[in-house]
Amino acid sequence: AGDLDTVEEFIAQVRADAGTEAPDSPVSTLSEVAGELSRTDWRRFMTERVASWAAAYFDQGQAVWQSAPQADSLFQSWKTEAGIDRSPGLQGLKGFRKHIRALSTKPEDAAMQALEILGIPEAAMPHYFHRLLLHVGGWAAHVARLDWDAGLYGREKGRLQEFLSILLCWEACLLQCLDEPLLRQRWEQALTVLSLRPHQEMDNSQLRRQLIMQDAWDRAAQRRLISSFAGTERPKAARTQPDVQAAFCIDVRSEVFRRHLEHCSEHIQTIGFAGFFGFPIRYVPLGHEEGEAQCPVLLPTGPVITEKLPETAEDRRALKGRRLSQQFSQLWHSFKSGAVTCFSFVSPLGLSYLPKLFTDSFGLTRPVPHPDKAGLSAAQYKRRTVGVGTSNEDSPAWGIPLSQQIQMAKNALRGMSLTSDFARLVLLVGHGSSTVNNPHATGLDCGACGGHTGEANAKVAAAVLNNPAVRKGLMAEGIDIPATTIFLACLHDTTTDEVTIYQEEEVPATHKEDLLSLKSNLKLAGEASRAERALRMALEHSPDPDAAVLARSKDWSQVRPEWGLAGCSAFVVAPRERTMGLNLGGKAFLHNYDWHKDADFSILELIMTAPMVVTSWINLQYYASTVDNQHFGSGNKTLHNVTSGLGVLEGYGGDLRVGLPVQSVHDGEQFQHEPLRLQVVIEAPTDAMSAILARHEGVRNLCDNQWLFLLAMDEKGKITHRYAGDLQWEAVQ
Repeated sequence: AGDLDTVEEFIAQVRADAGTEAPDSPVSTLSEVAGELSRTDWRRFMTERVASWAAAYFDQGQAVWQSAPQADSLFQSWKTEAGIDRSPGLQGLKGFRKHIRALSTKPEDAAMQALEILGIPEAAMPHYFHRLLLHVGGWAAHVARLDWDAGLYGREKGRLQEFLSILLCWEACLLQCLDEPLLRQRWEQALTVLSLRPHQEMDNSQLRRQLIMQDAWDRAAQRRLISSFAGTERPKAARTQPDVQAAFCIDVRSEVFRRHLEHCSEHIQTIGFAGFFGFPIRYVPLGHEEGEAQCPVLLPTGPVITEKLPETAEDRRALKGRRLSQQFSQLWHSFKSGAVTCFSFVSPLGLSYLPKLFTDSFGLTRPVPHPDKAGLSAAQYKRRTVGVGTSNEDSPAWGIPLSQQIQMAKNALRGMSLTSDFARLVLLVGHGSSTVNNPHATGLDCGACGGHTGEANAKVAAAVLNNPAVRKGLMAEGIDIPATTIFLACLHDTTTDEVTIYQEEEVPATHKEDLLSLKSNLKLAGEASRAERALRMALEHSPDPDAAVLARSKDWSQVRPEWGLAGCSAFVVAPRERTMGLNLGGKAFLHNYDWHKDADFSILELIMTAPMVVTSWINLQYYASTVDNQHFGSGNKTLHNVTSGLGVLEGYGGDLRVGLPVQSVHDGEQFQHEPLRLQVVIEAPTDAMSAILARHEGVRNLCDNQWLFLLAMDEKGKITHRYAGDLQWEAVQ
C-alpha cells in the first residue's frame, strides 16, 4: 500500500481516490496533440471517418447502397475511398486527398512512409500502435476477430496490420496538412515522452490501491464459495435410479431451472454440459444457402447440417414459401428505403400500421416475425427436423458419416460422464432467449453455440443418439444404451423459463405417461424459476409476477428483458452430488465431471482448454463492462443504432461499440453484476491439472496471472487447495 502504515489510512486514501480520476496514459498520438492546439477534436474526426468507411466495408447486407469496394483488400479499399473523400478538406485539411494518393498501395510500405513522416522511435512503436488502435477500438477488435477466425481455419491473416496501417497513414497525412511550427514543437515534445516510455515505470499509487481492493474483494468471495462447499459430501446411492435425465447447458441461468426441476421430483437427475453437446456443426436453416457455426469460437466447425421437413413434397413447398417471403421482405425494405418511395408512398401507408402499433405496444403481437418462424406456417415450423444422414459416406457435402456419428456420440456421453445407468427419457436441453427490438439478443443466447440458440445442436445430438446403428457402434466402445431410453431435443427459453420439447409426437406409447409427468414437472420448475427471477427484476409487488416476466419477452420498449449472465462468478466442474441442494443464485456455471471415469484425463483437458476459457471470457466481458463501461462496454442501450448488420453505434456515428450496455449490468439503482474474477472449482487431482497447465501455455497464463482463480476439490466435496502459480498449489486454510 506504499507509504500508508495502517489499514485505516489505506481505506481513508481509497475513499479519497473515489472522487478523482486515475491518470491517463502519457502516450499521445498526433491527432491528440493537434487537437490540444486547436478547437477541432481531430482524434474524434479521424475515428468518425475511419469508422464510416469500416461500416461500409464490413457491411453484412444492411446498407441499401454499397459505398466501399469490398472486393479490394482492407487497405486498398480505404485508400480508394479516402482518396475521393472531401470531408477532411471541408474540415480544413487542405491537400489531404493528395497526401493519401501519394502513399504506397502496399500497406507495409505505406506504414513505413507514415512512420518516417511521424518520426516514431522504433523502441516506442508498440506503445504508439496500441494507443492508436484504441482510438478505433471497436472496429480494431472486429478486425482482430476476423484474423482469429482466419487462423482457426488455416487461412491467411494480417488484416489487423492493414487496419493499423490505415490509422498510421491517417495520422501522417494529418501532420502534413497541419504542418506548422507550434505543432511540430509540441509533437517533438510528445515524441520525447514516447521515447522514454519503454524505460519508465508509471508511479500510479492509486492504481495499486485499486488492485489491492480488487484482490480483497475476490478473496472475500472466494472464502464464501469455499465455505458453501464445506460438508457437501453426499452418498451417491441416496438418489434412486432416475426416470428422467436432463442435460442442460452449463450457462448460469440453467442453475436456477435445474435446482427447481430437481425439487419437483426425486426421479429427475440434471446434468451440466456445454450447450453445443459436443457437436460442432455448421447449421443451414431451411431456405438459407449458407449456415453459421454452432460451436464455441475456440473450435473450428465440423459437419454441415441442413434443416428440413420430413416429407420431400412438404419440404419443397416450405422452401418455396420461405424464399418468396424473404424476397417480398427485401422488396418491401427497398420500397421503404427508396429515395422517392419512402416519402410519396410509405408515409400515407403509415396509417395502416396504427392497429399493429397498438398491439405491438401492449405485447399482443411481435414487432417483427420471429426469424425462425418467418415464412413458415405453424404446422411447418413444428415439423422441422435435421438432416443428419449423408448421401456419400466417404466425402459428404452435408450430414455426418456413421463412423463420425459414433465417435461424436461417444465423446458427448463421456464428456457429460453419462456412460451407464441411462434413464427412460434423456433430455438434451439447449437454451436461447425470446426478445424483441433488441440488438443484443445474440448475447442472451448460447455462447457454446456461437451466439445462437442450442436448438440445432440438441436436435442433431438427439437424432444421432437415437440412431440404432450408432447405439450398436457405441456398444463396441463399452457404452450400452438400453432400447427403452429415448433422447429428446429441448430448448430452455431463458427469458420466459419455458422448455419446448421437439418431436414429442414421436415418443412411443410406452413412454407417454413419462412424458406427461415430465411436462408437468417442467411447468412447475418454470413457474418456480420465474418467481425467483422476479425478485431480481423487482417484480415481486406486481399483481402477477409470473405474467410480468413473460410479458418482458414481447415488450419492444424493455431494455432488460432478462439479466443474462449478470452475476456469473464461479465455474464448478464436479459430479452433481457436490452442488445438489446448494442455492448458487444463478451465478455459477455447472459442468458434470467424474474424474474416476476419465482414465487419461483427456476429458479434463478438454474442459480446461475450452469451457473454462470460454466461461472466463464471459466473466471478463461482464467484469470489464461493469468497471469501465465507457471503454469496454457499449454505453446506453436506448441510444443504440445497428450498423453493418454486425454491431451497434451509440448515437448516429462513432466507433463500433463493444461489450455490454450499461442496462445489462445495472438496474438503475445498483449494479446487478459484481466485478469478480471467475472462481473455477474442479474435483480432480492437482497433479493432473498441473500437467494440463504445463501443456497449454495460454490456459496457464490465465491462471498464473490471476485472470481467474483455480481451486481443487477433494472426493469429500471440500475445496482443499488453491493454485498459487508456477504449477504450485497451496492448502486452503
